[in-house]
Amino acid sequence: MFNPTREQSREFLFDLWAKHQAHAPLSPLESMALAIVLEHPEYHAVLGHRERYLERDWKPEGGETNPFLHLAMHLAIEEQVSIDQPPGIRAAVAELARLKGSMHAARHDVMDCLAEMIWQAQRHGKGFDNGAYLDCLAGKRPG
Repeated sequence: MFNPTREQSREFLFDLWAKHQAHAPLSPLESMALAIVLEHPEYHAVLGHRERYLERDWKPEGGETNPFLHLAMHLAIEEQVSIDQPPGIRAAVAELARLKGSMHAARHDVMDCLAEMIWQAQRHGKGFDNGAYLDCLAGKRPG
């Protein structure tokens, strides 16, 4: 299983942005990641300044969003949906997107649930609970 370090994850995104700027060919994973990056123009300047942001920490208690974590979470969700793992996530995300009128908004709801499930698994020293994850997604449906 691939388990990149923080630096490797950031380098992937910096390299991806550099390739995009140079119009270089991309791997399928890079193409998936680039689609996500292009939906987040607020992070383009960060990705263009490797030396400034490679080691920077973003503090949520200060109201900051870590752009690398945010993009990595999007990528994890895209991979989950692409292989329908856990089973049912593809349909759940499609339904959220239909109800919200936006796939991007739906993925942000999924991100909230994914973050909660990861936190719960770490806090309790247990595995990831697919059922609770899908239940969380069902709870994001309006009405």
